[in-house]
Amino acid sequence: MKPGRSSAAAVSPGSGKKWYNFRTSRREIQQIRSLTVSTVREATYQVLRDSGMTVIFGNPGSTEIPFLRDMPADFRYVLALHERCAAGMGLGYALARGKAAFVNLHSIASAGNGLSALIDAFYCHAPLVVTTGQQDRRQILAEPFLVSRAAEVVKPYVKWACEPVRAEDVPAAIARGYYLAMQPPMGPVFISIPMDDWNHECPAVAVREMSQTVLADPAALDAVVHALNASRNPVLVAGAQIEEDGGWQEVLALAEHLQADVYQEPIASRWTFPRTHPLFQGGLLPAQRPLAEQLAAYDTVVVLGAPIFLYYAYVPGNPIKPGTRLFQITNSPLDASAALAGSSVVGNLAKAAHYIRTHSKARERSVASPRKEPPAPQPGYPMTPSYLFSVLNRIMPRDSVICEECPSSKGDLDRYLQTDQPGSFYSVRTGILGFGLPAAVGLQLAHPHRRVVCPVGDGSIQYSIQALWTAVQCNAPVIFIVLRNADYSALKSFCDFTQVGRNVHGMDLPGMDMVKIAQGYGMTAQEVDRPEDLEAVLKEAFASPGPRLISVTVAKAGPTCMGMDQSVNPPNYR
Repeated sequence: MKPGRSSAAAVSPGSGKKWYNFRTSRREIQQIRSLTVSTVREATYQVLRDSGMTVIFGNPGSTEIPFLRDMPADFRYVLALHERCAAGMGLGYALARGKAAFVNLHSIASAGNGLSALIDAFYCHAPLVVTTGQQDRRQILAEPFLVSRAAEVVKPYVKWACEPVRAEDVPAAIARGYYLAMQPPMGPVFISIPMDDWNHECPAVAVREMSQTVLADPAALDAVVHALNASRNPVLVAGAQIEEDGGWQEVLALAEHLQADVYQEPIASRWTFPRTHPLFQGGLLPAQRPLAEQLAAYDTVVVLGAPIFLYYAYVPGNPIKPGTRLFQITNSPLDASAALAGSSVVGNLAKAAHYIRTHSKARERSVASPRKEPPAPQPGYPMTPSYLFSVLNRIMPRDSVICEECPSSKGDLDRYLQTDQPGSFYSVRTGILGFGLPAAVGLQLAHPHRRVVCPVGDGSIQYSIQALWTAVQCNAPVIFIVLRNADYSALKSFCDFTQVGRNVHGMDLPGMDMVKIAQGYGMTAQEVDRPEDLEAVLKEAFASPGPRLISVTVAKAGPTCMGMDQSVNPPNYR
């Protein structure tokens, strides 16, 4: 045997297979081994890099320090002061890009403080890869401080939850989570990682290509085409999944091909049809009977990318007028299975809309359906939310992005804000407060050349107020517009609508100064009390380069519920 040569065959770690001959030097074996074996931490960063997840949204704790130390220079860490804000910013970032975002949370706090944002991500179909720390494997059995059962807690609201059995499985688990998060319908995944795993050796993990488009059954789409060809007066209902599947232009082309009226789904989390288009008829109401009455004139209803239907107040009635043909095309098997009526087709919205358009007959109409334009609001004192939104609509750039969380004023916002570009509106369909601020920051980080505007109630803003600090630190130029009415107006309106009366405790919010709170986080902020001052303040905000908060005194909401008033005649709950 020659000096410097190994007498044993080189063996691939863990494989048992020879991969070099007996004449391979020890140095050559070490060089090749260094290309295929690294630490769990190094392999994980490479998986994140190859998956395009180089921005980390997080709030660190002791169990995350081994991963976060010496972070590679090509990664960016966006610090939040609360887990809800970290996951919420990742949610906004993921929605804007249509790609998975990476979120790193702390131990059991991830399932407590961060769970509401995970629920938002689940229902908004936001692709998140969420990792959280776990105690050291060597003492988990003894129930130490910060031991976590978070992976079990979050399971109902994530696509997959996992705590890898071996340290060496961590990078592969993150890769698997990424693939699952990106599959339709997209959504969050959750991986709990013991803190001592990061320094273990493991093989490198190659990120694979995986298709993300699921095509609908052509035979099922042919049934939709047949119904549309036989229809005298069809209507389309546009839902959030249109944007998830990149179908904005295809649905617009389909509506114009059919010359069909278009409604927005109830409590829309995204607007997916141009709101100034002559075919657009506004939003559907979130209750059975009033919604059915809105669609009563149509003989064929095609719901694109939305549930059938999302309701809030219980106003009994048929989901749709008897005899009307109802179809749903959705990327979500859950939404398809939960529908109360109609025929459901599961598949990609853009491809389905293209198929229907190219296989159906073009229609002509001599007279468009009349659309009720809202009255021009007057500048009274205190100013109404409708006046605020009408001025905002006139001032804001046409490519602005709206991220709203103002439940009591949602009807006015829907009526007076007009956007015609894709990716211009984001809201939440869960009803959990705390969505707006962090999502707006994430959206702004993903859209550095578009201005994000966040109308938010003075009650809603309290649930994730810490996001203001991150906006300042990242110089994310979000314009936060706080509608200050000093109470939970949405709840008071619901009390009126359901006729339970207003003798309910906990409805008023006195003594809050949002300007001082924002300034305490380092943000420029000011109060607007008079309607004649609003336009100048908004213009100044859009001209400024940094984040800003504007607290606007508005009138208290009237007896409405998500756009419905007492004329709907709800049941008496007393």
